[in-house]
Amino acid sequence: MATDKYDYGLGRRKSATARARLTAGKGAITINGKTADEYLSGNKTLLAEITDPLATVNKQKEFDVSVLVRGGGLSGQVDAIKQAIAKAITAGAADLRAPLKKAGFMKRDPREKERKKYGLRSARKREQYSKR
Repeated sequence: MATDKYDYGLGRRKSATARARLTAGKGAITINGKTADEYLSGNKTLLAEITDPLATVNKQKEFDVSVLVRGGGLSGQVDAIKQAIAKAITAGAADLRAPLKKAGFMKRDPREKERKKYGLRSARKREQYSKR
């Protein structure tokens, strides 16, 4: 069994976690064993968003990307994949960190769903106030 050299990156957003592996290749993107186009059900906007980190450093056709993503919805998963790919790129070439950081791919978006509190209808919504 041949072991391929790969670079690894981990990305998170909301409750989604993505683990990306970059190997030398021709630009194929695989998400959870499916092609990216198939996984994102043909949504070109989300597909373009996933390839943004590679496009920023002009390496779209140099790497094959394999991603395992768990949790969250499609939007959160796409943002987690973006961060994971960016981190995997910098693991292989530290000099590419500056343009990716400037484009905002290296920073995790901390916004998450706030938990519901007891005595309230949702996280912050209260019962309607009645003066009389």
